[in-house]
Amino acid sequence: MKMITEKYRYCLILAMAVLLGSGSIPAAAQERSTDATWIWYPGDYEIWLSNKMQARRTERGAFFPPLWRYYSPYALVTFQKHFTLPEEDVVEIVAEGQCKIQLDGAMYYGDPSRVHIPAGAHHITVKVYNQEKTPALFVRGKHLGSDASWEVTYEDKEWIDETGRASGQSGTEWQQAGSWNFDKKENKPSEFRLSVTPQYATNVTHENHGFIADFGKETFGYVRLHGLRGSGKVYLYYGESEEEARSVEACETLDEITVGPDMKKEYTLKDSKAFRYVQVRTEGTAQLDSVSMLYEYLPLEYRGSFRSSDELLNKIWDVSAYTMHLTTREFFIDGIKRDRWIWSGDAYQSYLMNYYLFFDNPSVKRTLFALRGKDPVKSHINTIMDYSFYWFLGVYDYYLYSGDEDFIKQIYPGMVSLMDFCLQRRNENNMMQGLPGDWVFIDWADGLSKEGEVSFEQLLLARSLEAMSLCAGIVEDSEAADYYKKQAGSLKEQIFDAFWSADRQAFLHHRVKGKTTDKITRYTNMFAIFFDYLDAAQKQGVKQEVLLNDEVQQITTPYMRFYELEALCALGEQEYVLEEIRDYWGGMLDLGATSFWEKYDPSEKGDEQLAMYGRPFGKSLCHAWGASPVYLFGKYYLGVQPTAPGYATYTINPVLGGLKWIEGKVPTPGGEIEVYCSTGKIRVRSTEGNGILTFKSKTRPVCKEGKITRTEKDTYQLQLSPGTTYNIQYKYQK
Repeated sequence: MKMITEKYRYCLILAMAVLLGSGSIPAAAQERSTDATWIWYPGDYEIWLSNKMQARRTERGAFFPPLWRYYSPYALVTFQKHFTLPEEDVVEIVAEGQCKIQLDGAMYYGDPSRVHIPAGAHHITVKVYNQEKTPALFVRGKHLGSDASWEVTYEDKEWIDETGRASGQSGTEWQQAGSWNFDKKENKPSEFRLSVTPQYATNVTHENHGFIADFGKETFGYVRLHGLRGSGKVYLYYGESEEEARSVEACETLDEITVGPDMKKEYTLKDSKAFRYVQVRTEGTAQLDSVSMLYEYLPLEYRGSFRSSDELLNKIWDVSAYTMHLTTREFFIDGIKRDRWIWSGDAYQSYLMNYYLFFDNPSVKRTLFALRGKDPVKSHINTIMDYSFYWFLGVYDYYLYSGDEDFIKQIYPGMVSLMDFCLQRRNENNMMQGLPGDWVFIDWADGLSKEGEVSFEQLLLARSLEAMSLCAGIVEDSEAADYYKKQAGSLKEQIFDAFWSADRQAFLHHRVKGKTTDKITRYTNMFAIFFDYLDAAQKQGVKQEVLLNDEVQQITTPYMRFYELEALCALGEQEYVLEEIRDYWGGMLDLGATSFWEKYDPSEKGDEQLAMYGRPFGKSLCHAWGASPVYLFGKYYLGVQPTAPGYATYTINPVLGGLKWIEGKVPTPGGEIEVYCSTGKIRVRSTEGNGILTFKSKTRPVCKEGKITRTEKDTYQLQLSPGTTYNIQYKYQK
């Protein structure tokens, strides 16, 4: 569509020039260069960049790579484009790697920086070889530019027919090219770096052995040493807590710098670290004046917002947003100190929080591509069964929020092969069960059995099959769409037959050797609520018998608290959930948290709160899954949810939850939705899509900008159009 628009503009300029009698094309049209960006085989750059990022983790100076299989980009990639030029174009071609160019089937032997292409219809292919980096291509002329409309393949497509399609060859068809935001030829993908900005310590405590610098809050970046002199060693001990930075023997990260006569006075560490505190010690005659840092971050706009009449909740939202930004880097990672890896379960929650904070689609796509890797599939994503299923759910939700069909078409082949792998590992009952090499994770919880057919895993598989059916329909694979739909329906029936207890109004945890145990856990039950797998009576049963039942094993990780609180919100328990958020996230703030943690157990005291995995400072104090209030406040208090892909339609159902007022913004693909709600007034406005506002009122509400209709007792709706600010006077009712 962009090329058609550009050609139309060119023809319009040409026609105007003729009508005005100039007899020539205006200089602006002659000099104009089309938009262009670096392109690659979809997923390849993401895999290469994730390898590079995840290999940066160290523990006390030792290399600590991920635990799962690494993939590599294809070394040789072919790019092609069919195009028509209105006039001769001089095209510049730049590649990351060696390249071979063919124009209309003939080998091009000249200078690739000035390829002369005459007017008319053409077909160009460029082969790029690079064994060390991602083969990537940048093409720019007045009318021809590399972008996502180009096609790529890693297969041998040398013999092509007049359409440019492979003749008489089997295998993968051409794919739409991958890209990000590398829009200048000098801006090579392989040279990408996160942004940096200076930050300084807020307090320095001098001691006999050196000093401790406090940067005021959890942060991430490169430490800088100032005023270096003398000879000897400078030792740096990092800590998310002061206790960790003080522990020379047990801190998780450290650095050692040799200082000599040739050393510059200003020195920046080459590796970025996560910390709040840095202990600095010197040895020999080495000395320094101070330390600062270069804060490293991914530049993103905070498009979502939330404020309320409760300042504690406002602070919780702010710290959640900061936690989310710290863990949004080249990809969505779990924690900035440990592990600094891409875990699918952590990333899935980051996608959802992202839609209510940044709405940064490229980060979602990069992460999904990196996690998927390449065929053949030999193990679950991150080796974890449930993490494979979260990956499918991530694709499903991405389409709902973004409406991006092109991405679904790119990722669909990887979805098929991963689902084939999962289905082939079912047992004789067509259920998932941990096999050798599988990690059935679910959650960090003491005494949680993962043996046999765990109902939670079956539930995630059912939802994943529904995602497959949806995506198969998008790519017009109707036979597969029907197959996955039937598989999902059949599995859901099996789940209810095997695990639902009508007497106890709950799903039971697992079945071992054909016998279902009587153990109830929260996981299957809460997911079944927001998957909408239960009827109204069953939902109320689960709420009372499981979610509000203190005798059912409690959840202590923010990871699963995310879903527990979402299920309660979906059941209308917003007031109860706010008390839980105040207690749980507020409890971390009371302990001095400046970002939210991997795990918080109020029963732990003192240094116990810093320990995990058998290490005194093993716990991550900045973990992505700790930022869930961003998602909960946007979806269940401001009440904004898409009901059609890309917010073509949406709902707003604001809930105060005992607050006097709330207000905020929820980003959409091309704009935002603004919501204000108090006990007497609601104000909403959107910039795109058509919405429905639903709310309760003790009296008949009034709105001059639209017609309010009553749907049931004390419940009202208002149709919303983009660009209009709606002001509703009403009387709040829970």
